[in-house]
Amino acid sequence: MTGLRPDQTQVFDLVKHFRETQPEVVTLPELFRQSGWKTARVGKIYHYNVPAGIGTDGLDDPLSWDQVVNPRGRDVQEEALITNPTPQKAISAALSWLAAEGTDEEQTDGMVAGEGIRLMRSFGEEPFFLGVGFFRPHTPYVAPQKYFQLYPLETIRLPWSPLNDREDIPGNAFAHNCLLPHYNLSEQTCREALRAYLACVSFVDAQVGRLLNAVEELELKEKTIVVFWSDHGYHLGEHQGVWQKRCLFEESARIPFLVRVPGMSGNGRSCDRVVEMIDLYPTLADVCGLTIPIQCQGHSLRPLLEDPQSNWEQDAVTQILRPGVTEPVMGRTLRTQQWRYTEWNGGEGGRELYDHTIDPQEHHNLESRVEYQNTIEALREKLNLKAQPLPPKAGFVPEKL
Repeated sequence: MTGLRPDQTQVFDLVKHFRETQPEVVTLPELFRQSGWKTARVGKIYHYNVPAGIGTDGLDDPLSWDQVVNPRGRDVQEEALITNPTPQKAISAALSWLAAEGTDEEQTDGMVAGEGIRLMRSFGEEPFFLGVGFFRPHTPYVAPQKYFQLYPLETIRLPWSPLNDREDIPGNAFAHNCLLPHYNLSEQTCREALRAYLACVSFVDAQVGRLLNAVEELELKEKTIVVFWSDHGYHLGEHQGVWQKRCLFEESARIPFLVRVPGMSGNGRSCDRVVEMIDLYPTLADVCGLTIPIQCQGHSLRPLLEDPQSNWEQDAVTQILRPGVTEPVMGRTLRTQQWRYTEWNGGEGGRELYDHTIDPQEHHNLESRVEYQNTIEALREKLNLKAQPLPPKAGFVPEKL
């Protein structure tokens, strides 16, 4: 939303607001607002404490919006009904779930879709920038029962990985909140959690469908850019039992990212190029004829929207800071078309190298093999050009899990 990397915003946790370090930055929706567009947010766009923050502003940015709507559904009121097999963990961090009674529209995300549709109707002929943020499939996994019924439990299988998968991976690669494989839960419990996650995905998919139907019904399809994306990837038991987020493996770093721009020849075609979340800011500014602020560190994806097979020389950086045993651990990873190269604490806390042409699940860490050292040096140089290693600031507050 700022077009900046974490090293520039210095936001490495979930409590610091980016305006503490970048008070004058112009956010993506703020750029549209300054350009005469109506801007509105419904649900989770900037960070929220989920589920406790549902119905509040969270860490919102008032300069970004003309209108803000914060729905709060029955999922919040029914938290006592949620199954939590690890009661020592809060439901926000545990593999917890609820097959809920009632309709889609009674759940927070159903209300988010409804409010998004209402806002689109209210804009009339005015140009608008609308952020519609769904909360699921964030834990706890809550969705109406009918979505659980799409996934019979006997059909659910956990991801496969080699028995020795963790032997060549540095300890820092595993998130502090999931040090025990599968949280030491039974396979049956993990399958139930995975089923609940899939139910939430289908539930949100239905809400996205409601929004897209409204775009067509309001005759906005040919003059509205639609972007679908998520804030991070997610683990569902890979690498012998890794769950949720806060890792730098492919499953954590890769996100769904779909863009449709009316009139672009690439619409409806897939693109296998490596792009970054910070590319969205200059892309939307570019295709809407707005001046791209000099602050933006990403690149406009316009060439790929016009031809998904265009030459593209950019790579992607993902970054995470989390608690370590004695001090915070900074992880940075570079994803190219072929490689993922990862450093923990600048390499002192471990390194990883995976070749995605032969190992897309990242089961074989190549960083210690002599024949790959030249590759590592080239990738390390690229990584340092994109993400400047900075020491963690004093007072780092880890996510409460």
